[in-house]
Amino acid sequence: MSPLNTAPAAPRGLRTAAIVAAIVLLAIVAIGLTTRARSASELRAWTAENAIPTVAVVQPQPLGAAAALQLPGRLEAYAQAPLYARASGYLKRWTVDIGAPVKAGQVLAEIETPELDQQLAQARADLAKAEADAELARSTAKRWQSMLGTDAVSKQEVDEKTGDAAVKDAAAQSARANLERLVATQGFKRVVAPFDGVVTARNTDVGALITAGGGSPLFIVADTQRLRLYAQVPQVYVPSIQIGQAATLSVPEQPGRHFDARIESMARAVSATSGGALVQMVVDNADGALLPGGYADVSLELPGRAVGATIPASTLIFNADGMQVATLGADGKVAMKPVTITRDLGKVVEVSGLDDGARIIDSPPDSLLEGDPVRVAEKPADDKAAAPAGTAKKG
Repeated sequence: MSPLNTAPAAPRGLRTAAIVAAIVLLAIVAIGLTTRARSASELRAWTAENAIPTVAVVQPQPLGAAAALQLPGRLEAYAQAPLYARASGYLKRWTVDIGAPVKAGQVLAEIETPELDQQLAQARADLAKAEADAELARSTAKRWQSMLGTDAVSKQEVDEKTGDAAVKDAAAQSARANLERLVATQGFKRVVAPFDGVVTARNTDVGALITAGGGSPLFIVADTQRLRLYAQVPQVYVPSIQIGQAATLSVPEQPGRHFDARIESMARAVSATSGGALVQMVVDNADGALLPGGYADVSLELPGRAVGATIPASTLIFNADGMQVATLGADGKVAMKPVTITRDLGKVVEVSGLDDGARIIDSPPDSLLEGDPVRVAEKPADDKAAAPAGTAKKG
């Protein structure tokens, strides 16, 4: 009987184990599904949170706070003269080198001119012969004219002698002019400074062959006590530029230092290449701090305007709806505002169409749309609001 009683116990144990295993498996599946659902929910929340862009906010500045036009400029010597040879020969000596200050009339170099010296000697001899021939022709003509009353000579012969005397006089005058030309050319054996200045280039040396009027200049002398400053003013600002108007400039090699300039003249024409009018300014350079030929940043003060505001150029949005800026409303959502540019000052622009106290999003993302929520970056917003309009940077 005992074998019959113990045999069914094994199936009941297996069923219990199967039930326990099923319960454990279901628990594991439930825990996995719950964890996955929680992770998906957290991911959706994180994605939604990070989908809100973080932006910097600036405020428009009243007009007059940044009415300065920033332009690139080029410094040039107030007067500059390349000195070429007018007499051919060989360089005998030079007396000054680059960087040396010179006075007007100071000798910079001397040229040996053996050929010119021989031409000069020949010209003197030619003049002496021509004057002798002219004197003989005049005396002969005078004698023949005195015999005209007698029947010894004819009127034709007297006219021929008189004409010959006139020809010989003209030949003497030509020889004299040629001699004077060579004497003047011999004066160019000495190369002299045309004005007070500084030697900025020397392109010759002792023994070099010198050709009159050819090749590169022997020296370049520049007057650097004053400098000319050239800048291209965009056409839209030309009416605001006046002769005598003040300007300031700075140069890269002297950071933090500013120099005063004054507008001296302006081309009354717009260049087709640059789209601007050339403005010439004069800068005092008695201390030699500025170098001719160098680059300069020029700041021109322009009259402010009563209506409108200045904003950084990096806040502008240009799309199918025209020129706009993205403003931040009280509800923390984006509101697009159309604006009109009245004057472009480079880093900042003058615009109309903005309300006082508007909060403008700087460097807005391309995907930003009307009504989108945004998050304000506290520190950049404070820095931008405190910065003057003239120091705003393009995005």
